Amino acid sequence: MNIYAIRAIYHFELARTRRTLMQSILAPVLSTSLYFIVFGSAIGGRINQIDGIPYGAFIVPGLIMLLLLTEGISNASFGIYFPKWSGTIYEVLSAPISAFEIVVGYVGAAATKSLILGLLVFATSRFFVTYEIAHPFWMIAFLVLTAVTFCLFGFIIGLWADGFEKLQIIPLLVITPLTFLGGSFYSIQMLPPFWYQISLLNPVVYLINGFRWTFFGFADVHIEICVAVVLAFLLICFSAVWWIFRTGYKLKS
Repeated sequence: MNIYAIRAIYHFELARTRRTLMQSILAPVLSTSLYFIVFGSAIGGRINQIDGIPYGAFIVPGLIMLLLLTEGISNASFGIYFPKWSGTIYEVLSAPISAFEIVVGYVGAAATKSLILGLLVFATSRFFVTYEIAHPFWMIAFLVLTAVTFCLFGFIIGLWADGFEKLQIIPLLVITPLTFLGGSFYSIQMLPPFWYQISLLNPVVYLINGFRWTFFGFADVHIEICVAVVLAFLLICFSAVWWIFRTGYKLKS
């Protein structure tokens, strides 16, 4: 494995984040803080508890997951799309490095940025609510697994997109609505039976509930099912990336 090549791609992507610190870090944290103010204070004043958890604390895992999914996809997709758009991707493809090393460099950098944002939001939430974490080790593990999975998904979107507009289609029109409807701000057990069954078709439900389990020790869906869904999606993304590099689809044309 060419560690130097991975490190070069990784540090180059992180350097871009440092150059756009306001847009990459501060803006997502501030926007998430507004969610705490609006939902935690305004709505939380009317909804005291859900399953014995104060409403402000209940929405923390959902807000972190919302930021993690949207920012992870955006960071990874833009990271690989920009070299395609500028033409510098051919320098990377012609370098003596494998497809695996390219993916590790780009996805690793995007996942690192997503994890930093997630941890910053986690720290920010402490200013608004107090809570205890039931399974801190599994919280970090689930956070890393989700970040890597959706950064890999964002990497696929960046390879697929042939315009800047397409980079925002999936995060804005698919991921964000699914996250809002996936129990970020409520328990799906509160829904009528029909809509409860419909919600179980939403894959983001399993991400949010798996992460919520690590916080409070319980969730609307069994943790084993949540982990299985994330691992299955990770396998699908790996297979898609392998196929793209093997065939050169949207990469060498």
